[in-house]
Amino acid sequence: MRSRPPFVFLALIWCAGLWAAPAPIPEVEALQLPKSARLAEITRTAAPDQWAQAIPVLRAAARTAYEHDKLAAASGWLNVTRWAMLFAQTEAEFIPAWIKAIESAHVGHANMPTRFEMTDRSLGRWLSADLQGWLMGNAAFSDEFFTLLAPQDNIPAVFQILNSLHQGDPAKFARYASLALAIAVVYDVAPPPWWPHAQVSASALPRKLPAPADAFAWWIKEDIAGRTFHRLTRLPADELKFVVDAAAPFGELTWSQQIADYPLGQLDKAYTMIRNRQDRIANNNPIWPGPTYAMHFILRDGGICVDQAYFATETGKARGVPTLLFYGAGNDGRHAWFGFLDGAQKWQFDAGRYAEQRFVTGLALDPQTWREISDHELKFLAERFRTLPTFRQSQTHVAFAADYLATGSAAAAVNAARKAVAMERRNVTAWETLTVAEVALGRTPRQLETTLREAARALQLYPDLEATFVKRVCASLRARGEKSAADAEEAHIALKNQSKRGDLSTQQARDILLRSLSADKLPAQVQVYHSVLNNFGRGAGIGFFDQVVVPFVQHLVQLGDKPAADRAIARARQTLKVEANSQLESEFARLLETVRGKTTRP
Repeated sequence: MRSRPPFVFLALIWCAGLWAAPAPIPEVEALQLPKSARLAEITRTAAPDQWAQAIPVLRAAARTAYEHDKLAAASGWLNVTRWAMLFAQTEAEFIPAWIKAIESAHVGHANMPTRFEMTDRSLGRWLSADLQGWLMGNAAFSDEFFTLLAPQDNIPAVFQILNSLHQGDPAKFARYASLALAIAVVYDVAPPPWWPHAQVSASALPRKLPAPADAFAWWIKEDIAGRTFHRLTRLPADELKFVVDAAAPFGELTWSQQIADYPLGQLDKAYTMIRNRQDRIANNNPIWPGPTYAMHFILRDGGICVDQAYFATETGKARGVPTLLFYGAGNDGRHAWFGFLDGAQKWQFDAGRYAEQRFVTGLALDPQTWREISDHELKFLAERFRTLPTFRQSQTHVAFAADYLATGSAAAAVNAARKAVAMERRNVTAWETLTVAEVALGRTPRQLETTLREAARALQLYPDLEATFVKRVCASLRARGEKSAADAEEAHIALKNQSKRGDLSTQQARDILLRSLSADKLPAQVQVYHSVLNNFGRGAGIGFFDQVVVPFVQHLVQLGDKPAADRAIARARQTLKVEANSQLESEFARLLETVRGKTTRP
């Protein structure tokens, strides 16, 4: 028998690949929710490494349903498509994009590895066939997963954690799937050195999370025993992530249940259990002085506000209560407090917060990405609108918009994004996707500015979002040479925020100053500094001092002009609200000593 030439053999392999591809899904089936039998067949033929062949067929079914306005079916088929896309992606494809997302968000830190293995292993290989099938067939979990997923999530690690928890006990995994997801997206990346706050050394509090399986087992045990204040099976992963990010070991959490035995409605009392150390405040000693940061030592020795907030947040997490540690700058100093989800499923953000000190919006860390949580995200948490059907429908539209964009269908993407913002005006991702789609469609800068202004109006109840979109309008105006118009819009939004959102006004002042430092000569820079002091600094506090005064003074020192730096400090001291014996007064004194060479600023 004559042997076939090599090219014939290769052609047969290519044909076999075509024959193995899934058949198109009939329209009548595509217009309904995916059937378990169909999903089982797809999983059986695609796992572990043939998912790429299934993507076109699944995407076609999703778009058929979407274009026939069958939104529930479209969402189901699109989620299946998205799983297939994740399962098919290789580590070599995922890791570079993930690193770029980490760098873009500025959340890289010293506790992360510096090298990552990038192989042709598909991400689906981290999941068992049983778990792949469960994920494909669980619509509720799929919705939760893809709504929660962030670009900074390390999917290979997320999949490994989910797989290990599923293999450990499939029944518990199914019941506590949201808890498993919360652990996976928090524990996929090591926490940063400044978590949960920067005022304790690494030797006193190692920045380590427990093993995922141990965390999963511990909180399930506490929930089954009735020691949690919230039933963990009823909380979504985007709230459970503020439970599983506990920094204290489980032994300390168990101890706190006994020593801080307050009902949920009185959880704020855990804050005041810690004696406030006025001596540490007077001596300007913010770093925990003890050799260990164990909770019983904090209770015994007392601490400053950040220690009180840490103790209270860990006490809440021990009881299955989502908690947040806040820190912020007020008129006369810095402060830390905490927030928690109460028994009425409402977030309380002011536990331990001193109203008379008029602190601006507090900052907290999102343990999923280790980014600072923005003000609007806190309001979104409080409003809980993302649990509403309208938001889920909006998310379906924006998911299709992103999918259309990925395949070069810009017009369809614009239409889908428009449906998303019409369904839920607070869907920030929808507005972002709409602007990207309009750029891809070739809209003019003026047309894009119209959309950005529309987004700003839709989000005006969230000043940080409104300011963000207005800032993008200003950047577009400047790029078109409309500098005066940009300056006017910038000044308007800054003044609008000055009374109630001094932090945003301060950020605007900082942007104006930094723009001058990069483009103007020194005399003009001094004029701009005086201008932002007059326009935004009157009565301002330590936040303005940190963001505007200190950078400009340091800039002058670097230029070697210490007399000008001295004058800049004096001018700021006259303008800002500096109360006697306040932290701000001490900060001004330290900055002046630094300029005159008597000390160094940390």
